[in-house]
Amino acid sequence: MNIKNYINGIFINPTEGNYIDNYNPSNGEVYSQIPNSTKEDVEKAYEAAEKAFPSWSNTALVARSKILFKIAELIKGKLHFLAEAESKDNGKPISLAKAIDIPRAAANFQFYANAITQFSSEAHESIGLNAMNFTLRQPIGVVGCISPWNLPLYLFSWKIAPAIAAGNCVVAKPSEITPMTAFLLGEICTEAGLPKGVLNIVHGLGTTTGQAIVEHPNIKAISFTGGTKTGAHIARVAAPMFKKLSLELGGKNPNIIFADCDYEKMLETTVRSSFANQGQICLCGSRIFVEEKIYDKFKKDFIKKVKQLKVGHPSKPNTDIGALVSKEHLEKIEAYVEIAENEGGRILCGGLEVTIPGYENGYYFQPTIIEVTDNSCRINQEEVFGPIVTIMPFKTDKEALQLANDTKYGLSSTLWTNNLNRTMQFSKQLHTGIVWVNTWMLRDLRTPFGGQKASGIGREGGFEALRFFTEPKNICIQYE
Repeated sequence: MNIKNYINGIFINPTEGNYIDNYNPSNGEVYSQIPNSTKEDVEKAYEAAEKAFPSWSNTALVARSKILFKIAELIKGKLHFLAEAESKDNGKPISLAKAIDIPRAAANFQFYANAITQFSSEAHESIGLNAMNFTLRQPIGVVGCISPWNLPLYLFSWKIAPAIAAGNCVVAKPSEITPMTAFLLGEICTEAGLPKGVLNIVHGLGTTTGQAIVEHPNIKAISFTGGTKTGAHIARVAAPMFKKLSLELGGKNPNIIFADCDYEKMLETTVRSSFANQGQICLCGSRIFVEEKIYDKFKKDFIKKVKQLKVGHPSKPNTDIGALVSKEHLEKIEAYVEIAENEGGRILCGGLEVTIPGYENGYYFQPTIIEVTDNSCRINQEEVFGPIVTIMPFKTDKEALQLANDTKYGLSSTLWTNNLNRTMQFSKQLHTGIVWVNTWMLRDLRTPFGGQKASGIGREGGFEALRFFTEPKNICIQYE
C-alpha cells in the first residue's frame, strides 16, 4: 500500500516519486510505503494553504465549529478501524488505542469546535480620556504542525484542531515512523466538508520534509512535539525568522512517593505511569523516588506487579505491553540498560528483549526496573522513552525536592502524599509545567500543557493554543 500526501483536498504522489518503507513493529515487516516528500511538495502544500486562507479565515465561527464537530463524529464512528490502524503502525495494544488514542483525537476536535465559539477578545474603556481600546485576535495565516510517533493521531489532532479552529490553514507533517492515521485523517476531513487547502498533510523525513516546513519563509508559526535535540534545531532555524514557536519536548519526570500516601492507589497508578504505551509517553514517571520508611515494601510490591504485566502482540486482548515503535528504538533501550549496569545500576526486573512466538522479528522488550543510588547517572538524566524506570530512596522532603528538580527537563511530576502543607509546598517548588497530586495523566483539555527548562517553550491546550494560533492586535479609538 502506498500512502499519499493530502494537498488541496486530494491525495497525490510525491513530486519526485520517492517512497520510504513503513514497518509494522509487531512483526518487523514492511507493510506500506510513505512519500519521501521534498521541498517542492511542501511548497505545493503551502500554496494550497495560502490560497485557502482568505476564505477560511473569514468563515463564520459557527460554520468552522460545525465542520470540526463533524470531524469528531467521523473519528468516533471509525473507532475500531482507526484503533487497529494505529496499533499496526505504532505497536501499541489495540485496547489502548481504542480506550485512549482515538477517543482523545475525537475529543480534540470536539473541544475546539466548542472553544472557538467561546474564545473572546478584551475591551478597555479609558475613562476620562474618551477612548476605547479593544483587542482583535486574528489568525496568523499558514502555520506548520509537526507531530511525534508515540501518540500519532492523538497529538496530530491536538495541534491541527486549534490551528484550523482559529482560522489558520495548516501544512502538517506526522512522524515518518507512524504515518497511517494522519493519512486516514485526510479522508475524514474531506468527508466532513473541510474546504480544500485548509489542512495539507505532507509525509516524509524530519531532516527534509520537516526542515522544509520549518525554514519556509511564509509559514509563520511552528508547533512541534518531539525530542529536545530536534526542538533546539528548530529554534535555531525559526527564531531568526521571527516565527512563533511552540515546542513540547522531552521529559525525565519524577514520581515522588511519601509514606502517608494512599498506598494501593499509588501502587496501581505507578505501574501505569511507568509503563503505559510501553513507556513511550513524554509524561511517564521514569524516575521513582520513594520515602525510605516504605522503600523496601514498595520495591517488593512494585516488582511483583510489574512481573505480572503481559508482553505480547498488540492485537491480543490480554496484552499490557505491546511492541516498541522501531528496531532502532529497541536497540536504544537495550543500550541504556547496559549503560545503567555499567554505572552501578541494579536490574530488579526485566532488562531483556522478548521473543513472541509467530512474531519473532517484532520489537518487544520487558518492562524494566533498575535500582540506582546516584541521581546523576545517565539513566536518571537522559530521556530513554521506553519501558524502563529507576527507583531510589530518600529520607527528607528537602532531599526529595532536590532529587526531583535535579535534571535539565521540567515537563511533569507526580506527588503522592496526603499532607496538605507538603502538597502546597511541592506544587510551588517543583520545576515542572504540570504537577499531578495523588493521580497521573488526569487531563482537562481546558488547562495549559507544556514544560519548563529543556522540556520546551510555550503552552498547548485550552485557550492557550488558540492564543498561540492567533495574533493580538490592539485598536484604540478616541471619541468626542
